[in-house]
Amino acid sequence: MKRIEDEIRQEKFTSARQKALINLIYTSNWLQAHQQRFFKPYGITGQQYNILRILKGQYPKSISGTEIKNRMLDKNSDVSRLLDRLTTKGMISRQTCPNDKRASDVRITEKGLSLLEKIAKEFKEDQFISLSDNEAENLSRLLDKLRSTDL
Repeated sequence: MKRIEDEIRQEKFTSARQKALINLIYTSNWLQAHQQRFFKPYGITGQQYNILRILKGQYPKSISGTEIKNRMLDKNSDVSRLLDRLTTKGMISRQTCPNDKRASDVRITEKGLSLLEKIAKEFKEDQFISLSDNEAENLSRLLDKLRSTDL
């Protein structure tokens, strides 16, 4: 097991909370880097995968770009740009919303569903999370508690 102290070559922290925060940020970036490497052979990014998963959950119905943004894991994503790229790749289709000409209804295509099926055969949570079920539950509970703090 690699300690955060060894990873960033820093032995002292001002507090246990500072150490936990630095560890959380470092681990988040570490997971994103692993995720990037995993999705690269499929020609998509983690954010694009997130959108495809959201759309698969809606399938066969469509969903608005605004609602996709609300459901995304990365709230800072440029959803319009991501949707443009997925449209170009044939993974999604977009149609102008009949009620609001500025909005579009987004739907996953067969090609997008096929890609998710292919990824599902190779994606293993153990690749990214080497915790027992009990440890994962405890971590999720602690992360939920952390996010309940108003900043």
